[in-house]
Amino acid sequence: MNTAAAPDQAPSLNRMVLTAQLVERGAVRYTPAGLPALDLVLQHQSTVTEDGQPRKVSLEIKALAIGAITRPAMALALGSLSDFAGFLASARNGRGLLFHITSLSPCAHPPSASAPTA
Repeated sequence: MNTAAAPDQAPSLNRMVLTAQLVERGAVRYTPAGLPALDLVLQHQSTVTEDGQPRKVSLEIKALAIGAITRPAMALALGSLSDFAGFLASARNGRGLLFHITSLSPCAHPPSASAPTA
């Protein structure tokens, strides 16, 4: 089976990177394939520039860790700030988006009161 994109189609990209605080963590459950899965809620706050103007951004997003990434996700303290990377997909119920986490690391650039974060 050839899974390469057709020559007339540009490759697609679905990648999200977010510095966020862990605000909720569910219990570990297992997928039908036997992989560990962990439901999370992340909170992000920053100031970004949009059309030359500063804009405050505050959001909460539901996230999901599946497989080996559940171990470091379980080790995070509630309230801790980390850099999360992954992709977006439809939620299981088909309503809204779900951030699938594929990697995480301690926040490399903690926000300061004097410098806006992006």
